[in-house]
Amino acid sequence: MNYAKNISPIIKISDLKISFGDNHVLNGFNMELFEGENLVIMGKSGSGKSVMVKCLLGLLLPDSGNIIIMDQDITILQQKELDNLRSEIGFLFQGSALYDSMTVRENLEFPLRKNKDKFKIKDTLVLDALESVGLLDAIDLMPEELSGGMKRRVALARAIILNPKIIIYDEPTTGLDPITAKEIIELMKEIQQKHGTSSLIITHDVDCARVISNRMILLIEGINYAEGSFKELAISKDKKIQAFFK
Repeated sequence: MNYAKNISPIIKISDLKISFGDNHVLNGFNMELFEGENLVIMGKSGSGKSVMVKCLLGLLLPDSGNIIIMDQDITILQQKELDNLRSEIGFLFQGSALYDSMTVRENLEFPLRKNKDKFKIKDTLVLDALESVGLLDAIDLMPEELSGGMKRRVALARAIILNPKIIIYDEPTTGLDPITAKEIIELMKEIQQKHGTSSLIITHDVDCARVISNRMILLIEGINYAEGSFKELAISKDKKIQAFFK
């Protein structure tokens, strides 16, 4: 899929820099995510992927740079404005992060509580979200009664329940067996096609990147070191790029 240069990105990160003491994590990172795109960010452990996502969500303030999401610079938003923008972003946490003391139904109802209009139709939204991930029968189960793959599906249902324009996936296949990981990847593709979401996928799973990505960015030494399709990057002669595909 090609994205024309005259189309405005739904997310644009420009010259993002953040350090913790002498540890320079991001050194001028740039990124664009376009509407309807699946963009994969790959980087080694400690490369700054999680820090970048926290900046993206407004949980960390960068030292410098701009983060524009749907034409809003999140680095200057007030808390209420930031909360409103976050409602347009679904987030799949690494490890699912379900509330252990809540049923599946209650886990999905939780993000609706701040939206009175949507909370009024919570039953419909919960059922629709669970149907999207094929888990209607699990609605009254507790997280401890779910397999790892089921937990990930419930977490994905929670991420889409507000019908967000953007979904951020943080290591969506980590901890899953190969068959379940493949099922989750296919489900991600189905959700993107059904809802037309723009997806940012943070992963170290090469198979996941190969199947899901329209475009990839390799985060190396705090910058967007390389960018292109999976095929383009996989045949690169650059040793730093090759290390991701061995």
